[in-house]
Amino acid sequence: MAKNAFVDPDCCISCGLCVSICPGAFKFNDSGKSECYNQDGATEAEKQSAIDGCPVQAISWSS
Repeated sequence: MAKNAFVDPDCCISCGLCVSICPGAFKFNDSGKSECYNQDGATEAEKQSAIDGCPVQAISWSS
């Protein structure tokens, strides 16, 4: 089973790094915050790159 990523909207600063790294899984919502909208839109490695690159650690694997 694939892991699911989660973006904490309270931590997100809307820098867009995750959207640029992994556009198949991340997008900006109506509030201008990032969200993982398509868990199957990217590999775990691509989502991990977004997690690792987030400057405020707003993205994690959901439990």
